[in-house]
Amino acid sequence: MSTLEIRDLQVSVKLPDGELKPILAGVDLTIKSGETHAIMGPNGSGKSTLAYSIAGHPKYEITGGSVTLDGQDILELSVDERARAGLFLAMQYPVEVPGVSVANFLRTAKTAIDGEAPKLRTWAGELRGAMEKLQMDPAFAQRNVNEGFSGGEKKRHEIMQLELLKPKMAILDETDSGLDIDALRVVSEGVNRVRETGATGFLLITHYTRILRYIKPDFVHVFVAGRIVQEGGPELAEELEASGYEKFLTKA
Repeated sequence: MSTLEIRDLQVSVKLPDGELKPILAGVDLTIKSGETHAIMGPNGSGKSTLAYSIAGHPKYEITGGSVTLDGQDILELSVDERARAGLFLAMQYPVEVPGVSVANFLRTAKTAIDGEAPKLRTWAGELRGAMEKLQMDPAFAQRNVNEGFSGGEKKRHEIMQLELLKPKMAILDETDSGLDIDALRVVSEGVNRVRETGATGFLLITHYTRILRYIKPDFVHVFVAGRIVQEGGPELAEELEASGYEKFLTKA
């Protein structure tokens, strides 16, 4: 079993004039394998900052606190080292990678994480099977990563990475953003297939409850002004859907 521990995490972003603007004001969170934690909050509350800070985005400066994965201080690791340690980030806006095919990208990533290249015949079958489950045209394997992909296709590709790379901890930053109902269902089914293995812990960041109807969280955290102000079970998400964030803003 793996454990991601976030303790009193404080993060700032550097403004053009060089001044540091605080974003996260002391975040405490523990995620274990097999658990799904949903973070919900209004725009500008720092949810995505949390995701990208854990992943190692250079835009954000850690000013206090710690983040460990199975006892290892991941804040001391480079972005690629964090990935090899078992962290995975599905971005809200996946980037295009011209000149690199989906098939080559995925095999290179798998090789880097496992320390050895997967056998071609076995890998081809796994890749084909993952694409079928996500209802992706096999021709996408030869296309450049995310180049010309629709929003839904980009998100399906992210979840295909999740299924094939099998991380210890997966951070899904607004994976439901821009998805129609059919794409949301397919993407959610992919996430749930990984959840069923019990080997991965999930941090699911979202504004809305619609994805939580497909991916049932074990814990829900309300995020306001850079910190968690309320915690509960799935029922808390329904409360937020009904009444919004207003009453929590006073707790920030």
